[in-house]
Amino acid sequence: MPVTYDTIIIGAGIAGSSVAYFLSQKGQNVLVMDKRGIASGGSGAAGAFVSPKIGKGGPLQSLTNEAFEFAKDFYLKHFPAFYHQSGVVRIPKDEEDAAKFSSYEPFNENRYTHFRAEKLKALGIKAPLESFFFPDAGVCDASDMCHALLEDIVYIQNEAEELALNDGMWQAGNYQAKNVVLATGYENRLFDMRYMGVKGSWGTRGDFNSNLPLKVSMHQSISVSANMNGIIRLGATHEKNIKKPVVCEDEQALGLKEKASVLVDTSDMNLVKTVCAMRAGSRDYFPLVGRVIDVPFMLGAYPDIVRGATPKLRYLENLYACNGLGGRGFVFGPLMGKWLADYIFDAKEIDKRVDPDRLFFKWCRKHYT
Repeated sequence: MPVTYDTIIIGAGIAGSSVAYFLSQKGQNVLVMDKRGIASGGSGAAGAFVSPKIGKGGPLQSLTNEAFEFAKDFYLKHFPAFYHQSGVVRIPKDEEDAAKFSSYEPFNENRYTHFRAEKLKALGIKAPLESFFFPDAGVCDASDMCHALLEDIVYIQNEAEELALNDGMWQAGNYQAKNVVLATGYENRLFDMRYMGVKGSWGTRGDFNSNLPLKVSMHQSISVSANMNGIIRLGATHEKNIKKPVVCEDEQALGLKEKASVLVDTSDMNLVKTVCAMRAGSRDYFPLVGRVIDVPFMLGAYPDIVRGATPKLRYLENLYACNGLGGRGFVFGPLMGKWLADYIFDAKEIDKRVDPDRLFFKWCRKHYT
């Protein structure tokens, strides 16, 4: 007989780990499956900065900064060993970019201060332009954080090659559960979820041994972490031109060191680890959190959808997604995990900003007309 759980989560990155944590906190018996390992994909290769989004406002910035406040409080309370609250300096790329920073100030909802060139120099940062410093921001130990989230949860390294619904229970090999959460990142071979528009963005991070007394983290065109236990992390990049995973080469990380030399002294940095993988983002950069639509049924039953009809949606029973967190996975992960757990366990409505339903009808009209 299959081993029975309340929920099976497929994918053990920051998205799947966060959902698993919050469902477990509600007393659910949860199984997490991943074909490669915990934080083996985009989450493990992330720079894992936890910082606000700057800009001229708007729904995405507002959601990001709401998620940032939740995430940093969550990490500090529950997993402080794996969250380094170094603060993060946001440095303009050039004079033109610096001129824009003043227009961002009315929309900086999170605590910040100005760092002028003299202050940056005192910190060992070679940047002549006035910057924003967010003292509550920081950097996660990406892999360690995901492992910590799953510490008291059953995890197996196994690929769910097929999911079948039998008598109200989802079957995945020798396991079954009422609910399934797909947190599979840029890969999905189980259901037709093309309407969500998940796309991959290749990222490379280099971890360097260094004695440089760098106390703060920073982001300009590259991310440079504070020195955390003798390690400074550079990256991760966003290489949208790479569509499929490629061989991870040290030369990529050494290229990051060269770029970082514009900001800090990299002379004693020695590469100890190169990590790269594909991260998953959505078409509109908002996370994808909610139920999964039964696409074959909808297209077959309502052919007028492609001409603008908007019938009531039908969903695959007790099947959910938590995906598309993009380059801010460790910002979005905890809040998205909580929201989905609240929906599954308490039937609390999903926030419309992240509900994947928002994309379905537009996708139908675009791809079938």
